[in-house]
Amino acid sequence: MNEAALKRVGEACGGTVEVVDVSDETAVAGALAHAHETHGRLDILVHSAGVVGPTNTTITDYGSQDFERTLRVNLYGSFYLTKYALGPMVEQRYGRILLLASIAGKEGNPGMVGYSVSKAGVIGLVKAVGKEVAHMGVTVNALAPAVVATPMNRDTAPEQLRYMTERIPMKRLGTVDEAAALACWIVSDEASFNTGFVFDLSGGRATY
Repeated sequence: MNEAALKRVGEACGGTVEVVDVSDETAVAGALAHAHETHGRLDILVHSAGVVGPTNTTITDYGSQDFERTLRVNLYGSFYLTKYALGPMVEQRYGRILLLASIAGKEGNPGMVGYSVSKAGVIGLVKAVGKEVAHMGVTVNALAPAVVATPMNRDTAPEQLRYMTERIPMKRLGTVDEAAALACWIVSDEASFNTGFVFDLSGGRATY
């Protein structure tokens, strides 16, 4: 994690950055309570923190600790953030929650069992909670990209990255700007009739 870069982005946007371990339930609860107390509202939550975990690794060689860590960040983090954001959002009868899933959660990527399982769990979380709060003015959706050019993929094995890229009909990685544009729409008022849904961003890999 590049804490300095995060703070620069926050300053450029005219806001502040508080670094939180999303796998720590107490820390997440405290951070969201502090944000709500400071600003009086909590309108939008986008959870994009994530880890890839081991890649190009079969399940028989996949370490149990690696599996647990991947789930704690990607899936447990999504659960904690959603759980503690919903209180103020339901109270004010308005909110937008967007969780970053992955095409790996829909199709499964061999050699990435921890990542694939964690993102499949995020998709299930979105579908369940989206229905729970659909009548409360809060939407809960997911964005499922194919592989996107981010620093996170620096740790991905070249063979694994090649496999994922070759499955994209556009034959390229997605960009951060493309993901950000779709994310901004999903959490906007224009997307008010979408909830419990998984939006694909896959260069043609997912078409149904």
